[in-house]
Amino acid sequence: MKTQKSEIGKLGEDIACKYLVDKGFIIIERNFRKPWGELDIIAKDRGGILVFVEVKTLRECGNGNAAIAGLLPEENLTAAKLKKLKRTAAFYAGYNQDLINDEKGWRIDLVAISLKNDYKQVINLFSQKDIQLAELLDYCDIRHLENIA
Repeated sequence: MKTQKSEIGKLGEDIACKYLVDKGFIIIERNFRKPWGELDIIAKDRGGILVFVEVKTLRECGNGNAAIAGLLPEENLTAAKLKKLKRTAAFYAGYNQDLINDEKGWRIDLVAISLKNDYKQVINLFSQKDIQLAELLDYCDIRHLENIA
């Protein structure tokens, strides 16, 4: 049985993928795991750059504040998590040189998602139809920070 945290995390990753594809990214892989770290989304942007995307998602309370005392999702990316993220991205890049543009290299992005409403409502929308990004924006705020490391 999934916990609320894992449901919200998966939903955030689903929303991030929808957002990235809408912006012209090609999703290569999701949830790449090694004992020392995990990559939420691995993609290529419109320019052909390999991008490792960390996704952070939080629910908002009824008053519009994040679930944890005004904390923004991106503030959950700690220095320790970023270090693991860099190490895992470097490992992946090292073993997948064919995905890297020699001139442009690779980068790490962060997609931060604040869910405005009951997250189960958004899960239901994903299960019922191919929801469009414009529809999702009624239920969440999405912030995309490029090249965070």
